Amino acid sequence: MSIQDLDVIKGALSTEKCVRLIDSQNTLVFVVDKKSSKDDVKRAVKELFSVEPLRVNTMIQGGRKKAFVVFKKDVLAKDIATSMGVL
Repeated sequence: MSIQDLDVIKGALSTEKCVRLIDSQNTLVFVVDKKSSKDDVKRAVKELFSVEPLRVNTMIQGGRKKAFVVFKKDVLAKDIATSMGVL
């Protein structure tokens, strides 16, 4: 069962730690649907932002699922975050 791409990503986190990850590790942190898999998140990021993520790590914390999306060096997470209004 596949989740629709637009329903996977609920929003981006903009905490102090998440902003540091954008600069230091070229990583964006999203709150995602609990039922979504890493492949669902990769597909949604590719569809929404037209970039291929390098890898996706997920964790469930505080009742919500977070996805740490790492981008390749040629794609700047800062540019994506700025276009989303996170920075």
